[in-house]
Amino acid sequence: MAASPTGASEAEATGAAVAASQRLLAAAATDLLDPQARAMAAAVQWWPLDGLPGTWPVAVLGQGPPLLLLHGFDSSLLEFRRLMPLLAEHHQLLIPDLYGFGFSPRPAAGDYAPSGVLRHLEALLAVAAQRCGPQPLGLIGASMGASVAVELARRCPERIARLLLLAPAGLTGRPMPLPPLLDALGVRFLGLPGVRRGLCRSAFADPEAGVGPAELEIASLHLRTPGWAESLRRFARSGGFAGCGAPLPPQPLAVLWGRQDRILRAPQKRAAQALLGDRLQELEACGHLPHIDQPQQVAATWLQRR
Repeated sequence: MAASPTGASEAEATGAAVAASQRLLAAAATDLLDPQARAMAAAVQWWPLDGLPGTWPVAVLGQGPPLLLLHGFDSSLLEFRRLMPLLAEHHQLLIPDLYGFGFSPRPAAGDYAPSGVLRHLEALLAVAAQRCGPQPLGLIGASMGASVAVELARRCPERIARLLLLAPAGLTGRPMPLPPLLDALGVRFLGLPGVRRGLCRSAFADPEAGVGPAELEIASLHLRTPGWAESLRRFARSGGFAGCGAPLPPQPLAVLWGRQDRILRAPQKRAAQALLGDRLQELEACGHLPHIDQPQQVAATWLQRR
């Protein structure tokens, strides 16, 4: 059995990583400032997944047809805290942390490229079929999670019924891997408190009204997960998700993004508009996080298309 540099076996190291993530989420369930985020943290289950060591976090809430929600880059399942109560009345929500992101454990030998992210979700879909039944799931993806959703829908067309993409990032363009040294510098930069604060504020349509201590806490909490920097560095070296939109998957698909989105650049928007056509709806008073800025509109869009 392989050993880590400290002498612990790979299984022992993975177990320690899972335990650390579980402690972090357990504390979040009682200590977070935001009550909806506390409820989500308290609803996290730890699922064993075929082919992956340890157990993996999935917030499970509500009742009804299953609906899978995928968060964005360097974020966590807590991103859906505003949308969760609006959809849990109609669906059983399955909200995982993407592999290598959020509060997911980071095995030393993990695959932190897009292939690893998708392998984790394919294993999660297999468990969801056992727990929720064999019917296809609905799928909502935000930002990078939208590109992940499109890739997953193409890979597993029999498992995904329809999609809603929120401020999709990575549908166009091409992967741009960061070379050694630059990847580490980029991750170190993302970990700076002032940078986290600025990124959080830039994601909201009205940061003065929308961003307070609770939002800043949620935006940075997952950085305390062991292995955060290393997994993010390796993801950056892979080039991440890009050029994922063509061809679009065959399932019904709708797209929402905010008119005040300051994360997606103008060329990205133009390219996405050309690809998506009339599937796209722009929201007023909305930034890069429609599910935070306009959760009622997001929920209504999803529910009216049933």
